[in-house]
Amino acid sequence: MRDRMLAGLPYRPDDPDLAADSRRAAALVSRYNAEADPHRRHALLAELLGAVGGGTTIRSDFRCDYGYRIRVGAHCFVNWGAVFLDVGPITLGDHVQLGPYVQLLTAVHPLDPAERRAGWQHAAPVTIGDNAWLGGGVVVLPGVTVGADTVVGAGAVVTADLPPGVVAVGNPARVVRTLV
Repeated sequence: MRDRMLAGLPYRPDDPDLAADSRRAAALVSRYNAEADPHRRHALLAELLGAVGGGTTIRSDFRCDYGYRIRVGAHCFVNWGAVFLDVGPITLGDHVQLGPYVQLLTAVHPLDPAERRAGWQHAAPVTIGDNAWLGGGVVVLPGVTVGADTVVGAGAVVTADLPPGVVAVGNPARVVRTLV
């Protein structure tokens, strides 16, 4: 099932290998969230995540599914309470800023009730471009790309791709301004 998940195919998360990966991530996240020393915190992030750039800060209480599907660029700032559901790839470019309680969601559950009951799901990636800023409480849905230099207003729900260099607000998020 891990291979299916990594390939973006439907899979069941109750697979023993995925359960072990989840336990590993939960243990590292717990240690990370409890650690005060910035050097040890960065070392734990490097162990947890697929990649993390220098000068990046992720504040506690951070949560993720597996960690290894997350790539965070350099000089990023992720505020309190971020949730990265990384059954699919999550990529943050350089100099990305996320406000408190931002959720980046990659899990896609079937519309068919029998498939949902059987535990099937798949994933679609989330990508946040360089120098983007997502305000507090923003939710980014599976398969969405937020363009470089884009600002997403607090509380927005991003259901579709946003181009580079715009301001988007609302639910669903809509472009209200182009940035120069």
